[in-house]
Amino acid sequence: MSGGRPGPKPRLVAASTALAAVLFIALFRFRRLGPLDFWAWLAMNIALVVALSFAVDKGYGRRLKEDIGTGFLRKAGIGIVSAMALYAVFAAGRAAALELFPFAASGIGSVYALKSGVPFFRIVLLIGLVIGPGEELFWRGFFQENAGTGPGRTAGFILASLLYTSVHLASGNIMLILAAAVCGVFWSWLYLRFRSPLLNVVSHTVWDLLVFVIFPF
Repeated sequence: MSGGRPGPKPRLVAASTALAAVLFIALFRFRRLGPLDFWAWLAMNIALVVALSFAVDKGYGRRLKEDIGTGFLRKAGIGIVSAMALYAVFAAGRAAALELFPFAASGIGSVYALKSGVPFFRIVLLIGLVIGPGEELFWRGFFQENAGTGPGRTAGFILASLLYTSVHLASGNIMLILAAAVCGVFWSWLYLRFRSPLLNVVSHTVWDLLVFVIFPF
């Protein structure tokens, strides 16, 4: 990723992020919006905030193109391996949680209940084309990239981890909140380490597909 570029105005980044927070808090609180089920509403929110992020950050498209054009296979490979490692962490965490917490089974079950009645291939398409890629394009590629500057870029890492976790609080599901916290820290660290939206997109999308489609818990 290129350095030394002029970024978007901080107030526009803050306003975009505030809007995203409102949209996702409403989603996790109510889960449906009129005729839209959870998945359709989630995809709509993500499409909106990603479009907004490209409008606010004029250099985002160029940076993304550079990222895709440099070391594509290496980044994709690291993304896949990282997704598998995160899945293994969740498999171990699930086993421990079921032993330690009486509410774990119902919390996990309520997450998977969101798939009930939703066509399988619609979930696959939404996760693979919109939800997985879009979450990373917004939370890490836009928000984390612009929320912190400096050699360590730790401010962006901390803010992205905290805000990604915070919007899930509205769900009231402790297991989902814990999962969001782990994922938020992991993907924010991944972006801090490699600063590659492509790598993060691959990691998030593959993990989503593993957890919700290929090998659900």
